[in-house]
Amino acid sequence: MAYPIKELPLLPPERALKVIGGRWKTSILHCLIQGPTRLSELKRLVPGVSQKVLIQALREMEEHGIVHREVFREVPPRVEYTATKLGRSLHPVLMALCEWGRKHAAELTGFDLPVDCAEPPPSRSQ
Repeated sequence: MAYPIKELPLLPPERALKVIGGRWKTSILHCLIQGPTRLSELKRLVPGVSQKVLIQALREMEEHGIVHREVFREVPPRVEYTATKLGRSLHPVLMALCEWGRKHAAELTGFDLPVDCAEPPPSRSQ
C-alpha cells in the first residue's frame, strides 16, 4: 500500500530541507549517488544508524522521489537502492553543504574538524 506524501512546506528552501533533513538522510543519499547499494552495504557505509531508522529514511526518500527501491525476484530476494535522477540532482547541493560545513568549522574554534565529504562519516559511537 502506498502512503500519501506527507504535507510538504510551500517555501522551496523549507521543502528541500524537509526532504533531505534528518541525521542520516544526507549520508545515505551520498552513498546512493555513488551507485546501486544493498541495505546491508548501506548499514556498513553509514555506521551508527540502526536498521529501523535506515529503512525509515529510505522509505521517506523513496516517497519523495529521490530514491528508487528495486526488488530482484531471486532466492533469496535481493533489494537494491539507487538515487533517482531527482536524487542525483542533489549532489551539488550536498557538496555545497559540505563546503559550508568546512567553512563553519574553520570559523569556530574548539569544535571537531569535519571529515572529507567524499567518504561516509565515521561512527561517533564508542
